[in-house]
Amino acid sequence: MKLATWNVNSVRSRLERLIGWLEKNNPDILCLQELKCTEDQFPLEEIARAGYHAAVFGQKTYNGVAILAREELSDIRRGLGDDVPDDQARLISADIDGVRIFSAYVPNGQSVGSEKFEYKLTWLARLADMFRRDFRPDNPIVLTGDFNVAVTDQDVCDPDAWGDTVLCVPRAREALEVVREWGFVDVFAKFHPEGGVYSWWDYRRLAFPRNQGLRLDHIYATQPIAARCIRAEVDRDERKGEKPSDHAPMVVEWG
Repeated sequence: MKLATWNVNSVRSRLERLIGWLEKNNPDILCLQELKCTEDQFPLEEIARAGYHAAVFGQKTYNGVAILAREELSDIRRGLGDDVPDDQARLISADIDGVRIFSAYVPNGQSVGSEKFEYKLTWLARLADMFRRDFRPDNPIVLTGDFNVAVTDQDVCDPDAWGDTVLCVPRAREALEVVREWGFVDVFAKFHPEGGVYSWWDYRRLAFPRNQGLRLDHIYATQPIAARCIRAEVDRDERKGEKPSDHAPMVVEWG
């Protein structure tokens, strides 16, 4: 099974790239974030012609997540499933071939100490609560997406420059660690323990050619899946060329 995650940064603006990437790489599952469109604007026909079913949770202009799969998706759920009022489209999940797949787009947080940063921390706490409430660590689960957190300094090109930002500050890392401690393995880090492999590069200051990036995208799996993983990588080539997303696809395979 090959699964990928990709913050596409506007699915309609990047549709040609998306279809080309699907045709070239043929993943079984692709989780998308930052769709920047409503569900009725999502290019379902083009995705179907490429051979994929789709579950979509969209939002006008901002956010939005989706799961594309070769197989049919069942038990599709949108949002965190709690009683907290929240109109942001940031989480979608579905069962695919016996595995529960989650596509997550964690809030950026804007600036440390802001209301948006507190929302980020609260959102991650709600995510942890959802897993404790609705699932068990021995369930076959993959949680993936753009988490807007670099977990360790190994995931950051310049820890001194980024350490006090919403992407690296200890409170953000600790909030994500609570989710991870529930029962997830960082399967990408398993294959790249030395770090220094990034998935996001700023559009400015020639960050990509200089490889001044961060690993903000993650693929977490419970042990039933993590034990079967055989490879994980970032497709840097998709960050090249004209009008790319600022994120590159991250891919994992399990047997």
